[in-house]
Amino acid sequence: MSRLARFAWIVVAYNLAVILWGAAVRATGSGAGCGSHWPLCNGEMVPREPGLQTLIEYSHRLTSGLALVLVLALAVAAFRRRPARHPARRAAVASVILILTEAAVGAGLVLFELVADNQSMARAMFMATHLLNTFLLVGALTLTAHFAGSGERFRLRGQGLVGGAVLLGLAGLLLSGVSGAIAALGDTLFPATSLAHALEQDLSPTAHILIRLRLFHPGIAVAAGACLLFLAPRLRQRRPAPAVRRLANWTTGLVFLQLLAGAVNVLLLAPVWMQMVHLLLADVLWIAVVLLGATALAVPDVAGRRVREELVELPVQRSR
Repeated sequence: MSRLARFAWIVVAYNLAVILWGAAVRATGSGAGCGSHWPLCNGEMVPREPGLQTLIEYSHRLTSGLALVLVLALAVAAFRRRPARHPARRAAVASVILILTEAAVGAGLVLFELVADNQSMARAMFMATHLLNTFLLVGALTLTAHFAGSGERFRLRGQGLVGGAVLLGLAGLLLSGVSGAIAALGDTLFPATSLAHALEQDLSPTAHILIRLRLFHPGIAVAAGACLLFLAPRLRQRRPAPAVRRLANWTTGLVFLQLLAGAVNVLLLAPVWMQMVHLLLADVLWIAVVLLGATALAVPDVAGRRVREELVELPVQRSR
């Protein structure tokens, strides 16, 4: 593994840690720890005599700032160590753009006071946008590391069913992640004391819209998981390269693990630590599917070529 690829994977891992800490900020209600000030904290560069919530929020801002510095450093390194038009350069540029939009969405949550006990749909939409941008950022960083190493350039055009399968799998995960962000917000704002209480909340005709929306996440997650369980073996069959087989196996295993974690999260009434485990598995699964798609799309379509050859030979055989 090259030094650039190693550094890129370190940046990926660090950003995952920042994402998990951000989930802890939301789950503990510490988003208002610095008030409605950004980038200052309660009007100060360094808060004096901060409380626990201020420490949690301020530490998240510091770690997020370091994440921005690391992504910028990764982009500079990619441009210095890889030639023009190299895919690692393009992925690194996408990473810089996405981490800037990530900071903008985070700032919007604070400045518009969509934190703490805010129960508005505006907050839910911001959270969904935040999650979507986070997944795209992790995907761009993953591709940067992939191309900085031994990953080959791929293309979507002309890929047929394989390209469609990859896009479908990624879209399913994005939809599941967005619904999961809204469900997690509902669990934070309307905690249940028991499974019976949670069911009573979900079925109540007067329930808040966020409680009603969280009902959709389990079904969407199961559908997305089933889609990946169907697609991974097909990709492994059509692109029978060792790397594709390995990533398809990892994807299959992570889907089962993530569905199990989701069930445990529901049974335990979504404690903070379990929400973080659930989110970590979602990010790791996303990384696996991004790598699976990038690797499969860079491998020749052996099965498809075989079918085309048979179709060409069929008229010849009949003429004989």
